[in-house]
Amino acid sequence: MHWILLTLAILSEVAATSAMKLSSGFTRLLPSILMFVIYLTSLVFLNYSLKGIPMSVAYAIWSGLGTALIVTISYFFFSEQITPVKTISIVLIVAGVIGLNLGGSK
Repeated sequence: MHWILLTLAILSEVAATSAMKLSSGFTRLLPSILMFVIYLTSLVFLNYSLKGIPMSVAYAIWSGLGTALIVTISYFFFSEQITPVKTISIVLIVAGVIGLNLGGSK
């Protein structure tokens, strides 16, 4: 259940960051309000996931996979470019997240 909550936290964070882009610097009301509500939701899910996942692992996964998803969404929906350096960097972030999980905890 804790991993489901972490997944919901990641998806919420990605949705909130996308709403931030759509808010155009707080000039659009609905995306601005959604951004705050969804970020709060993401933090609630993250908080509850910490009951069963070590904080260092949960936060790294939350931020790392969220970053990777945002890069993907930015490319497909906001026409941002993905350079070779960005691609390598995202691969390194994902590798770090995998390393944290493989490192395990007692």
